[in-house]
Amino acid sequence: MLNRKARIAVFVSGGGTNLQALLDAQADGRLKSGEIVLVISSKAGAYALTRAEERGVATAVASKKALGSREAVEQELDRLLAEYEIDMIILAGYLSILSEDFTSRWPRRILNVHPSLIPAFCGDGFYGLRVHEAALERGVKLTGATVHFVNEITDGGEIILQKAVSVLPDDTPETLQRRVMEEAEWQLLPAAAELVANEIICKGEDYGHL
Repeated sequence: MLNRKARIAVFVSGGGTNLQALLDAQADGRLKSGEIVLVISSKAGAYALTRAEERGVATAVASKKALGSREAVEQELDRLLAEYEIDMIILAGYLSILSEDFTSRWPRRILNVHPSLIPAFCGDGFYGLRVHEAALERGVKLTGATVHFVNEITDGGEIILQKAVSVLPDDTPETLQRRVMEEAEWQLLPAAAELVANEIICKGEDYGHL
């Protein structure tokens, strides 16, 4: 049996509630096949970086504002991923769009959580509260969250896990967002991370330093 764990980098942009769910899952043993070794933010000062530092996880910032272009950002991401010998990437509230060139180098090794039941309310322009506003406007009775692999199409990669969440008559976008996070996102993302990490170590595949 292999003793190694899949080395995980988490990409963030904001407060890091999904990152916190992953860190908590790692601490209580639900995420046991992988280890979060690096958190990279697209924005300096993101609170997600503080969450990582408090758990002793290395952090870095790769921002378009500082580096000037998406190409420069992805070059810095490549450098960091190689330095930390990363096997898989999790997008946890990461608001930058990765290029096809970048995602093609990590087939079935980049995970994203989206706050709807894909294919509903997904794709370009659907993120954050906009997803929940659209769900309420449409009048759906069920929404939820999806964890999927990332490819060149926004929210278009293979679905890994989904969970449905009820929409209540008095919901606002804010209350619905919170329920979807608590009942779906924070449960699905660690579970999907464990599935993919376990697959990596069972196959003995190293996806770092590509």
